[in-house]
Amino acid sequence: MKLLVYGAGVLGSLFAARLHEAGHDVALLARGKRLAALRRHGVRLAEADSPVVRRVPVPVVEHPAGGYDLIAVFVRTHQVDAVLESLAGLEGDVLFLHNWAAGPEPLGAVIGHDRVLLGFGTAGGTMDGDVVRHRATDFITRRAAMPIGEPDGRTTPRLERLVRTFRGTGINARTEPRMDAWLKTHAAFALPLGQAAYTAGGPVALADDPDAVRGMLRLMRHNLAAMPAPPTPRGFAALRTLPEGLLVPALRRFLRSPTAVHSGLGDTSPATAAELTRLAEQLRTYTKTR
Repeated sequence: MKLLVYGAGVLGSLFAARLHEAGHDVALLARGKRLAALRRHGVRLAEADSPVVRRVPVPVVEHPAGGYDLIAVFVRTHQVDAVLESLAGLEGDVLFLHNWAAGPEPLGAVIGHDRVLLGFGTAGGTMDGDVVRHRATDFITRRAAMPIGEPDGRTTPRLERLVRTFRGTGINARTEPRMDAWLKTHAAFALPLGQAAYTAGGPVALADDPDAVRGMLRLMRHNLAAMPAPPTPRGFAALRTLPEGLLVPALRRFLRSPTAVHSGLGDTSPATAAELTRLAEQLRTYTKTR
């Protein structure tokens, strides 16, 4: 399978490295300083706070050549519109793996509806210079399997083929028949979490402010109640039904956990602010918040 990974941040770099090590014909698209660093050193990976840095010589391109079987898109929500025009001129199915609450229609309208696949990268991490610091189990754990689905919910041959391919590389992918609802549910949860962590200056600082966590929870509940479909996965319904007295301490523990600390929630860059703003615009269509 010939693949292009569009986006050389944490998730795109991890994904491309694992595919390359599994023997696939993969290229990682990058620009500017990131492109120069990848050309010099390849993808550099380190587990969490480990001093050991591993180098994976993934081929990198600035301008895609075309003829791909699959293009996996790992960019921030606010960058998607700019990416779509360049994708329209390339061949191959396109798997979008990022925060997205706007549904498949605006994606298919530009690149062709039959090319669109939806998913979400379940890994997390941070950039430390040009080193990707990630959790040791990213993309591997059964609990955090990477969901992928067709926009219309069908289980198609191409979807089954992709899941088999990813599993063959060690990436624990799974089919998700309600992928669009999954993404909307995730946005309903992730947007208040991201906004609160950004305002506080990181997940640990947020955990130290129980009133801010309580306000975050209430916004999550508002968003989930306004969704056009039941929460997916169903476990998110617990955020609406369990008492605050249980959920606030649980969320504070999560915010102090290594999972939260190494998830990128501490990123207070302008790009994070832009992504949160764009995701809020998408979610507002369903929640009618201001």
